[in-house]
Amino acid sequence: MTAPESGSPDGAWRDITPPAARRMLVAAAAAFAGRGYHATTTRDIAAQASMSPAAVYIHYRSKEDLLFQVSRIGHAASLDVLTSATGPDPAARMASAVSAFASWHAEHHTTARVVQYELGALTPEHLAEVVVLRKRIGATVRRMIRDGVEAGAFHVPDVPGAALAVLSLCVDVARWYRPAGRRSPADIGALHADLVLRMLGCDPGPGNAEGPPGVAGRPLREQV
Repeated sequence: MTAPESGSPDGAWRDITPPAARRMLVAAAAAFAGRGYHATTTRDIAAQASMSPAAVYIHYRSKEDLLFQVSRIGHAASLDVLTSATGPDPAARMASAVSAFASWHAEHHTTARVVQYELGALTPEHLAEVVVLRKRIGATVRRMIRDGVEAGAFHVPDVPGAALAVLSLCVDVARWYRPAGRRSPADIGALHADLVLRMLGCDPGPGNAEGPPGVAGRPLREQV
């Protein structure tokens, strides 16, 4: 059984109406994350939502349609998080974006696990829609790295490869994160921001030998 998300799912699903449809979608995400898509039945999803099996088809065409909605909404939410970082300093912008992106994959690890690891169960048409969002996520990270290289803040010979490494580091949080662990989503975000800047060859600068500050002003070495 998958551990519950530490963050409320309401933010990601707030635009889904009526409430019964939203509840069914949240239940589907939890069921898919816990059992895997193929091992989950619509009866399992209905039971998770405390609704009748027939209620699934009132709001969704099929189990795959539920998966598509979870994937679409999850990808859009993570893209919003990634693009929320702004500012003229490429290193600060990258640190902020990575911290938020990695934290999201911890806080919403149930949804993120489905988003990242159940793509193969989507129909070709639905997969094509999700791929558009995934390409935008990748392009956002590549653009941030390229901005840093052009500003002399980052030193990487392969921007696409570096972007892939950054994304892999962040999204894999959903696979191993457990709410009972000693690191909070904020701790994980701060750690990943520090690791990514070092990976990109960013000099922390004089007077900041620890790199980006840790959570609540504590150096990262005290958080690990």
